[in-house]
Amino acid sequence: MIWFIGATYLYILQIGLVLFLGFRNPTKTMAWLTITYLFPLVGFLLYFIMAKDYRMSPPLSRRYAKTPILSSQLTEHIQVSRWNHFQGRHSTRQNRLLGYMQSIPEAPLTECNEILVYNNGEETFEAIIHALDQAEHHIHMEYFIIRNDQIGRQIQQVLMKKAKQGIEVRLMVDGLGSHELKFGYLDELKQAGVHVQIFSPLRKSLLRKQVNYRNHRKIIVIDGLTGFLGGINIGDEYLGRSSKFGFWRDTHMRIRGDAVFFLQHTFLNDWQSVNGDQIATRQLYPPHGCVGQAKIQLIASGPDTDSDAIHEFYFSAFNASHHSISIISPYFIPDRSLLIALKTAALSGVEVKIIIPEIEDHLLVKWAAYSYMEELMLAGVRFFTYLKGFIHAKIVIIDRTLASVGTANMDMRSLFDNFELNAAIFDEKTINRLIRDFQEDLTNSKEIRMAEFCNRPLLQKGKEIIARMVSSLL
Repeated sequence: MIWFIGATYLYILQIGLVLFLGFRNPTKTMAWLTITYLFPLVGFLLYFIMAKDYRMSPPLSRRYAKTPILSSQLTEHIQVSRWNHFQGRHSTRQNRLLGYMQSIPEAPLTECNEILVYNNGEETFEAIIHALDQAEHHIHMEYFIIRNDQIGRQIQQVLMKKAKQGIEVRLMVDGLGSHELKFGYLDELKQAGVHVQIFSPLRKSLLRKQVNYRNHRKIIVIDGLTGFLGGINIGDEYLGRSSKFGFWRDTHMRIRGDAVFFLQHTFLNDWQSVNGDQIATRQLYPPHGCVGQAKIQLIASGPDTDSDAIHEFYFSAFNASHHSISIISPYFIPDRSLLIALKTAALSGVEVKIIIPEIEDHLLVKWAAYSYMEELMLAGVRFFTYLKGFIHAKIVIIDRTLASVGTANMDMRSLFDNFELNAAIFDEKTINRLIRDFQEDLTNSKEIRMAEFCNRPLLQKGKEIIARMVSSLL
């Protein structure tokens, strides 16, 4: 009897701690309560290791003050769009969205940019390698995944060559995403003169109880003039060389112009957060001419900030839509607010189309995504599964006025836990290109029909319920 009472008190204590520590995110708290209920001791141990709120302690990205935003000497080279003039051309709802975007710190809307969009790995890596070869002053790279395979070694050789030429090369990889990358690969880079950092190494992140918070960004900045961002990591599978996935459909972008300064700023903040090395100098923000007219705002989010900027941007964008919302995401696990925003948009007559993969990357994630579909389909949202291969792009298009391309998936991990970076684009040419790509993706997809979907087996529905209960942790 005594042991039973003791176990009961211990269990109640576990539940109480989960509730107390997780009050900021009720959805995630319910997921951890489910795990703790099903696996009392193991579940609480996992919670202790993985669920520490990044904002409730001074973790690695808060040990140092952030790199100062560009000084007046540098910002004189940037043409920041005047929001009051820009807002006047749009509807009241869209002006509210623009008003929100104006409030995002350290991310003004720049209007002197050139954008090139790539929709597959071959085009992307060809452009990246060519740009790296042209570097004259510095190369800054930050990736979630780098693999020691054919394309990974090709990138390695280019970086080593440039470092030996005297180019300042800095490379940062995520400790979990690139955990399979052997030290020999990184050691060869270091020996060639490349500065290498690992963001939140796996062992240290376990000790700090921060293993759940990963740097999912993909950034390249060359000479402070050319930048790349998007969904493509460095690995052969992104070139369609995986026997499981086949063709890999993704979206990446090359940017030249004012927005590159803020891409640079994001990299320097992340670099400084790892080792405290503040390297911001004027040489990293060189003067440049106006290379184009595209308007871009870079939106960075992560657990080191007091807001969830990309989540808030998505929510505002969905509510600002008039005609259409087009979404591509390999992982679709929206929180309740985004779910309601998409439902109300569809119910109000907005055409909402969402493309997700047919081939599962993570089976539990696919089940979780399916658990949200019926509710949305009843409201008029249309879902499509991509058949040509694996679709990994992260795209949102609102009407024909706004598009978002970047690293953030439409899931709660990207929106609340990961360090992510998206580009909000106000450029007719780029948006039209993204719309054409979306239409082509639809031709390579099949629509999920409501009648067929509702008749799926009870066992499948049961799997989806379980996946839904823990979906905030996936």
